[in-house]
Amino acid sequence: MQTDDLIRSLAVDLAPVKRNMVGRRIAFGILGGAVVTVVMIMLGLGIRPDLSTAILGSSFWMKWGYTISLGVGAIAATIHLSRPDARRVRWPWLLLVPFGLLTILSAGELIRTPRSEWMALLQGESWRVCPLLVLLLSIPILLGLLWSFRRLAPTSLRLAGAAAGLASGASAATLYCLHCPEASATFVLVWYTLGMGLAALVGTLIGPRFMRW
Repeated sequence: MQTDDLIRSLAVDLAPVKRNMVGRRIAFGILGGAVVTVVMIMLGLGIRPDLSTAILGSSFWMKWGYTISLGVGAIAATIHLSRPDARRVRWPWLLLVPFGLLTILSAGELIRTPRSEWMALLQGESWRVCPLLVLLLSIPILLGLLWSFRRLAPTSLRLAGAAAGLASGASAATLYCLHCPEASATFVLVWYTLGMGLAALVGTLIGPRFMRW
């Protein structure tokens, strides 16, 4: 069989891919995992009792602004890297923007606070468990994303895994805010970022195993 004939025979039954299929599939993976994460928070940790009041305060939106902006960037990178023709993301530095803004807020917070109280800002009440909880809560979302990739065709597997891990970590951190009472920018900068970084590391390590096609 000639090469041209082989290509035509392979392509004869191909159906066009629906528009926005990649984005929808990844959205389903994230939302499915997020439902499990919310259940884990409600049953295992509990929603903070003062949520209706806290959501009106600036510290709550400081946390959500940080995690949501990182999540949006990471999800965009995940969608981009899920395609077989995807080149390396040229705008990863944009993910440093929310990190830089939070760093400025943290620096201002420390300047206004006596040095004797710096450790209280850093440690809060939950520094020992915060990164691990963010990592744990990110697992259902990461599994949902890995399920999404079973019908996709990434080629940069480790990079795609890292993006998926960061997306799951940022999504989990966003939902974790429903429980977390911490209000310090310094706390969020260190421990939330560590938790999301751990999720990105897990995605980097296990992503290639599940994304291979």
